[in-house]
Amino acid sequence: PACVTMVTGRAFRLNDDTGLYGHLAAVPKALLPGIGGKKILDFWWEMVNMRQLFTEVYLVTNADKYKHYERWATANDFPVENIVNDGSTTLEDQMGAVADLELVIRSQKLQDDIVVIAGDMMCADQNFDIAQVIGFFKSKPGELIIYYELEEGERSSSRGIVEVSPESHRITRFVEKPEEGLTASRLASVVFYCIQKNTLCCMSDFLSLQPKTTSRTFGHFWEWCINEKHLDVFGMKLPTGFQLIGQVGLSDYTKWLAHYSSKKHGNSAKPITCRSYARVGLMGNPSDGFNGKTIAMTISNFWAEVTLVESQALSLVPHPLNDPTEFGSLQDLFCISRREGYLGGLRLLQATCKKFYQFCSKQGIALTKQNFTLKYDTNIPRQVGLAGSSAIISATLKCLMKFYNITDDDLPKPVRANFILSVETDELFITAGLQDRVVQVYEGLVYMDFSKLLMDEQGHGNYVSMDMSSLPPFWLAYLSDPSDSGRIHSNIRQRWLNGTHSDAFSYTRSAIQDRDWTRLAQLMNENFELRRSVYTDGCLGPGNLKMVDLARQFGSAVKLPGSGGAVVGLILDQDKLVSPPCIFEEDEFYVLLILCFVVQYVWRN
Repeated sequence: PACVTMVTGRAFRLNDDTGLYGHLAAVPKALLPGIGGKKILDFWWEMVNMRQLFTEVYLVTNADKYKHYERWATANDFPVENIVNDGSTTLEDQMGAVADLELVIRSQKLQDDIVVIAGDMMCADQNFDIAQVIGFFKSKPGELIIYYELEEGERSSSRGIVEVSPESHRITRFVEKPEEGLTASRLASVVFYCIQKNTLCCMSDFLSLQPKTTSRTFGHFWEWCINEKHLDVFGMKLPTGFQLIGQVGLSDYTKWLAHYSSKKHGNSAKPITCRSYARVGLMGNPSDGFNGKTIAMTISNFWAEVTLVESQALSLVPHPLNDPTEFGSLQDLFCISRREGYLGGLRLLQATCKKFYQFCSKQGIALTKQNFTLKYDTNIPRQVGLAGSSAIISATLKCLMKFYNITDDDLPKPVRANFILSVETDELFITAGLQDRVVQVYEGLVYMDFSKLLMDEQGHGNYVSMDMSSLPPFWLAYLSDPSDSGRIHSNIRQRWLNGTHSDAFSYTRSAIQDRDWTRLAQLMNENFELRRSVYTDGCLGPGNLKMVDLARQFGSAVKLPGSGGAVVGLILDQDKLVSPPCIFEEDEFYVLLILCFVVQYVWRN
């Protein structure tokens, strides 16, 4: 496409009692200092000066300020012949924004798609990815309007407001500077559009209907296109703030300049650290993979923590234990590889970042071109079925959302759980279900219904947070040297795909709601026996069976909280509940080290 930058704004409405800004009185608004002291237009020129994206870049201005932009062009290697002068010298003889754009198209004989940008628009984040914008535009069968979410204190009556379908990203309604109560939307369009070449002829039709210059604005043009002609116009969100300096005076300009500058400085200086917690499945697992129902909770004993800090290059830091690159000897490498395998957490960070960019591009969210360094830490025991992998992914996603200012409306909790699962299943080919990702997103104690009807109709299950204030103390134990917990899923999932379905993982939440702990203990034992009958002892493995046998010797209800390698228990006689650091058992076949402790809950925010 070609790019047309609108710089037809007049001089400042200067009302300066301080005398500090007298030198700006005759300066065009696009040439005012922006964030970091760089001219506002310099930022836009740097962004669009990309031959691989744009065939040509044009400026359209008025006769009054033409010389200013001619001087700017020679200093910034901008082709002077691409500056279009609309001939106006006063507000009274100005043409209007749509007429100025139509003048460029007609005079330059443009027959390409057009990207339109206001050159006097200040942006909070000055380095977003315009290639992502062009890519999204090309993927849609219509025009594209960039919008952002109004900040607190910004009035919708000063903006063109869009109503956007979250599923199709189609703009269903455009309201130019609406009165209060006319629309509930807080999504404001900015002068940043992508227009298909076949639509350019509509501008002449619009202008013929608008003899008054004051009505030849882009806001009125889009109202006509969307509300009256019902053209397909789509929206893409930029998670950042915008201010069109052409609409404000000196006080607003200095206020927004200070606000955006302090915001950018504060965001870049502060590291972002997020945690996600290990998961314990109380009932129904692993029927989340087979359209069943489950209850699970997060526990604060174990967590994964990810830290993101802005940096010049994008860097993923290997964990010194989980992603070893140096070894004491070849024997050391052999022992570590045999015990822990080859798959550390670095792949989880990389896959999450890749999927995050892909998701935002598809969902119409343009990201800033900011780089960062990611590092992680975790104390969740590996390969014992406590959702250690998804915890790292979940914590990474939290950091990325904060860094790029992605809101819960952009990525709702049910969709977030689907996203985390897709990182594992689509990118890393890890066998998994939704339960762990849901409870790590919602936190606390969560009831989940994954029925096929719900999953088909809404793309996710029904998830309900439950009261956990009166839960009895559970205990958890895990093997110090488990097998790969992923293997326990493999055979049963294939049987389900082949048509061998089972309702063996049904359960009820009434025992928890009624605080009937005797019934809950009975259901936990039944859950394990049902699972044992389906998976068989050979699949469960001797370590898991030994832990269950030991627990039952002490009179405790017990079940697997995940895919294997750990057990969770409920003992009704609290006098028998002690917290030794470990239980050591030995028999003629193997030595088993079991680490045991009392569960600490993660309270939902």
